[in-house]
Amino acid sequence: MSIIEVENLIKKFGSITAVDDISFGVEEGTIFGFLGPNGAGKTTTINILCTLLSPTSGRAFIAGHDCMKEPAEVRKAIGIVFQDTTLDRDLTAYENLMFHAYLYNVPKDEIKKRVDDVLRFVDLHGRKDDLVKKFSGGMKRRLEVARGLIHRPKVLFLDEPTLGLDPQSRTNLWEFIAELPEEHKVTIFMTTHYMEEAEVCGKIAIIDNGKIISTGSPDELKKAVGGDVIYIKTTDNVSAKKEIERLLEFEVLEKDSELYMTCAMGDTCIPEIIRTIGEKVLSVRLQRPTLNDVFLKLTGKTIREEDASPGDSVKEYVRAHRRRQ
Repeated sequence: MSIIEVENLIKKFGSITAVDDISFGVEEGTIFGFLGPNGAGKTTTINILCTLLSPTSGRAFIAGHDCMKEPAEVRKAIGIVFQDTTLDRDLTAYENLMFHAYLYNVPKDEIKKRVDDVLRFVDLHGRKDDLVKKFSGGMKRRLEVARGLIHRPKVLFLDEPTLGLDPQSRTNLWEFIAELPEEHKVTIFMTTHYMEEAEVCGKIAIIDNGKIISTGSPDELKKAVGGDVIYIKTTDNVSAKKEIERLLEFEVLEKDSELYMTCAMGDTCIPEIIRTIGEKVLSVRLQRPTLNDVFLKLTGKTIREEDASPGDSVKEYVRAHRRRQ
């Protein structure tokens, strides 16, 4: 059963279309991932689902409630961990959670137990009386996850939850996130531009320039690449590309001065390629399909190269709009 339903959602900021007619559903009790570069429309979609933005057109439902017509009911059903921390740094971990519990009208006789339970779950019970400003980035993120769970939401939104964390803190946080659906009976909707993080999702929607370009499990998406990925550096990419395409009938693309192509059995394809272009070969590497390969095949670019993005334009539009008000 789908706990999130999105139908033909569009969001425009002036002449910029941040979310471009997307539709999808999220099954209850799963981890669903929005994978795409900065500015792809991930955060804008989350803000609409969390009732923080109104769409230009289209509909969205959380646990059967219309995000536009029943915002209060939707907010009761969701928890949110934003990109930027929103904890009170001058309160203790325990006080932050108690305050949140009161805001969400958690029954008074249950508050203490719930706070203790979530602090133990994120392994912060021993630091519950420490001020948040003394916490590391990873500890703050874990506390925010705990805060998002305190009112027992049906859906927990995680917007780039590990942004800015060191590799060890990211790994530790994902150990907790992966356990959430089973331990807390909650559906996870997360956004990320880290390929390895998306691997934990049961289903992924790849989004670029406001459009969903493919959906499926990580394995399904990688199978769509069509096999192993072979990367080749040559002395003359133009002629090598023509020879490989003419003699072996592979589709050959180029990225960062390397030719790349897919082959059902890369180990057997490499000798054929080398025989075909001979002395032009400088190096060859074989890679099993990754989600980065999926994104590269679908868009012709990698997520990492999205340094400047449409999202910057959207932010500038919003800032300008606020200045005019």
